[in-house]
Amino acid sequence: MPSLTLTPTERRAKRADAHHLDPVVLIGADGLTPPVRKEVDAALAAHGLIKVRVFSDDRAAREAMLAELTDTLGAASVQHIGKLLVLWRPVPPKVKAEREDRLPGPKVVKVLKFSKSGNHRPQVKKLKVLGNQRLAAGGELKRARRRQTSIKKTAPA
Repeated sequence: MPSLTLTPTERRAKRADAHHLDPVVLIGADGLTPPVRKEVDAALAAHGLIKVRVFSDDRAAREAMLAELTDTLGAASVQHIGKLLVLWRPVPPKVKAEREDRLPGPKVVKVLKFSKSGNHRPQVKKLKVLGNQRLAAGGELKRARRRQTSIKKTAPA
């Protein structure tokens, strides 16, 4: 995967966003192993903008790690300051599967009941209406009846 490139304005905004972040992945003496790459990939997929701390004193090795991470994971290098590397990759949109068998959930409904004499305040009641219930005219909960369908529509053609 080729690495992403950021404009200076985008890079400045990402640096500002990453300022308060703590390092998510720590790279030790073994360097950039496949499990570390996998963990950086998972963190980028979950967060998008991450900090990586490298416990190596060799600056050239840290730059090589940054270049390798950006190339293999398709991320953009935001900042390399000291032993911290800041990487960014857009978070992929999450696909939410719609269930066809899903029924409507409960709703909280306020019901006003006026007094019969007209001298008192109306009473406010909160009712929880479940998916198989409906609110009747008098403020009562009733079970919803299944809608009758035509025999002609249900009969096989």
